[in-house]
Amino acid sequence: MDLRNYTLLQGFILLGFSDHPKLEMVLSAVVTLFYLITLAGNTAIILASLLDPHLHTPMYFFLRNLSFLDLCFTTSIIPQMLVNLWGPDKTISYVGCVIQLYVYMWFGSTECLLLAVMSYDRFTAICKPLHYLVIMNPHLCFKMTTMVWSISLANSVVLCTLTLNLPRCGNKLLDHFLCELPAMVKIACIDTTAVEMSVFALGIVIVLTPLILILISYGYIAKAVLRMKSKAGQRKAVNTCGSHLTVVSIFYGTIIYMYLQPGNSASKDQGKFLTLFYTIITPSLNPLIYTLRNKDMKDALKKLMRVDHKSTKSKRN
Repeated sequence: MDLRNYTLLQGFILLGFSDHPKLEMVLSAVVTLFYLITLAGNTAIILASLLDPHLHTPMYFFLRNLSFLDLCFTTSIIPQMLVNLWGPDKTISYVGCVIQLYVYMWFGSTECLLLAVMSYDRFTAICKPLHYLVIMNPHLCFKMTTMVWSISLANSVVLCTLTLNLPRCGNKLLDHFLCELPAMVKIACIDTTAVEMSVFALGIVIVLTPLILILISYGYIAKAVLRMKSKAGQRKAVNTCGSHLTVVSIFYGTIIYMYLQPGNSASKDQGKFLTLFYTIITPSLNPLIYTLRNKDMKDALKKLMRVDHKSTKSKRN
């Protein structure tokens, strides 16, 4: 049988944390908990920002996109991961692995670009407050988010297609808990330098460029805040930007720490735990960060809970 057809039939084996069977049970409980938090927190943010007219602003439009993205991102990973953690079967079908690879790369790239767009929104709000609503009009916001999702999809299609076309000579053991691009490249049985260079080049565009734009935006924001004479205005500006800056620090901090490690300094398990952090734990922290530091969002969530409580009470009666 042709090796490619064999892979199509057999799929792949996700080794994950199979070297630590006792750890798998603990991880399954932790992952389930954080997944439930992610589902509840991000769904609440989407509903609260949609139902409260005061939150129909560009800032919350982008926040809804981020929450929706986090829901999709984690859902593309966690169900399959829990299946592998709960039982001895560590397999994933070829089609399932391909879908996860494309979707994971798409959503990960989208988050990088979306965080940059959100920083531009904060830059406009702080540095050009009088023209904010004119500049950040609904048409531009929709155009920017469409561009973010489209560019990320194109990046995913190019990189994942290059990776999947690499011959694997029957290798089907992926040393990871998901179908991730670097893990797929590692099992190729030819020289992968060209693909790795392509990944590096597009990585600069998708990861490094947005980070530079974010840093430039916050440089201007810091100057604008320092020039404010009102302490109340400074506090409001810091609170407005603080949540986004915290999310950026956690997301990019983890990615940079992971990918800038010297070749032999980071163990395989360390890489898996870092991936676990920014793909599963970070999306669950985003709703907490935005609600704890944002009075308007906390008020909207309180209103949402009161409406839900009243509807539940009326159904009982």
